[in-house]
Amino acid sequence: MFSKYLIVFCISMVPLIELRGAIPVSQAFGLPVIPSYAICILGNMLPVPVIYLFARRFLEWGQDKKYIGGICSFFLVKGNNAGQKLQAKAGNGLFVALLLFVGIPLPGTGAWTGTLGASLLNMRFRDTVLSVMAGVLLAGIIMMLASMGVLGGVGALFAK
Repeated sequence: MFSKYLIVFCISMVPLIELRGAIPVSQAFGLPVIPSYAICILGNMLPVPVIYLFARRFLEWGQDKKYIGGICSFFLVKGNNAGQKLQAKAGNGLFVALLLFVGIPLPGTGAWTGTLGASLLNMRFRDTVLSVMAGVLLAGIIMMLASMGVLGGVGALFAK
């Protein structure tokens, strides 16, 4: 059973997959809901401080390098543009906007992307971690309910 928890923990740390993929895997393994939810949250949050503190520095360092310069520049430009648009729309509600960005489980959203965006927007570390954590908790609840079939049942009520 420990190996299944370890697999779920590792999946939840993978960019773009994160707990959105790890929670359904935990339920496919037949793991108990609460412990697997907690393991997925921990695994998803573990990279957040590293991303916040080092991803921007890496992209800025790599933008003039021969092999990685193009991709680093692309991510810096895209991140800055998207961040400015989000900040213009959200204004003082940037904390809530980041929480919802991370919390609504759609492709391309999540702790990795949200933390990188917050870093590029120069959000404070504390605010970033709290907002991303709340978003990860929300995404975890949504994915757990979906994995257990609860959201399908609610959708069926409205389909009739």
